[in-house]
Amino acid sequence: PRVAFHAWVQQRVQEQLARARDAGRAAGVRVIHDLAVGCDPDGADAWALQDVLALGVNVGAPPDDFSRQGQNWGLPPWRPDRLDATGYAAYRDLLRALVRQADGLRIDHVAGLWRLWWVPPGETPDRGTYVHYDADVMLAVLTLEASRTGALVIGEDLGTVEPEVTEGLGRRNMLGSSVLWFTRDPDDPAQPLLPPGAWPESSVATVSTHDLPTAPGFLRGEHVRARAELGLLSDVPAEEERARAERAEMVALLRTEGLVGDDPDEDAIVLAMHALLARSRSRLVLVAPYDVVGEPRQPNLPGTVDEYPNWRLPLPVSLEELRTDPRVRAVVEALRGR
Repeated sequence: PRVAFHAWVQQRVQEQLARARDAGRAAGVRVIHDLAVGCDPDGADAWALQDVLALGVNVGAPPDDFSRQGQNWGLPPWRPDRLDATGYAAYRDLLRALVRQADGLRIDHVAGLWRLWWVPPGETPDRGTYVHYDADVMLAVLTLEASRTGALVIGEDLGTVEPEVTEGLGRRNMLGSSVLWFTRDPDDPAQPLLPPGAWPESSVATVSTHDLPTAPGFLRGEHVRARAELGLLSDVPAEEERARAERAEMVALLRTEGLVGDDPDEDAIVLAMHALLARSRSRLVLVAPYDVVGEPRQPNLPGTVDEYPNWRLPLPVSLEELRTDPRVRAVVEALRGR
């Protein structure tokens, strides 16, 4: 009875998703679903797919500039040998279920189609290793399922990503991700931030993502404070200095583009950031309410579970207030103007 109840709930969810998609299409809106990098190890997916998941192992990320200690996301990875032996059926079914009720699909950590950082049981993230997948087959299955429904595919190709990831997406007319904080020359990351005219066209442009600081958080250094408070930084003064330098570099770019004056306040800088997105060559531009309405805390802090209120931070304004907020109107006008 318990399994039957949850199956019934899923059926209701599918019906609601179909109605949301149809309502969106009637209003000229695309509904894009999100594919997470993994599932809850104690959830229904892990229970049903024990044959193809490496239960007990967690995926994450190696140490990098964003997280010097590495990250452990607490999610079990696909077993590449079992995917191959079963004809990638579980992966295909997952994609098919997602695009059935959507116009597009965003794939979190799309580099995971090539390789994933496996963290063995009981080990810290820096003790992990990369396990590789057959990217040609993973992409072929994705391309096939997306083409069945004409779904747009967006890959989050951020972080420690090999050039072949972005190139592989581009060859299949899939979009990558261009985030304001990271728009530098991939061949020489030490160079200054790129102007919007130099951003890649086959991408989705955003100020930030759910895993990164919001615009207000970036300007106030909230991302450093939160990680320092949780003991996730090895050199807090260095990170604070780096945050100040990045803020100064961002404001300098906005000033060069003629979007801010000599002493702009926070609201002016946030508006200018979105005006900068509007000037980019990227095929799509996405705006997050968190960035616009002054929320300094990022929705999710990678590498944490209960230490941070991940996915539990409400907007500081109601939906009704959001519709009439002058900051929202200003950002929308800046985007429409381009």
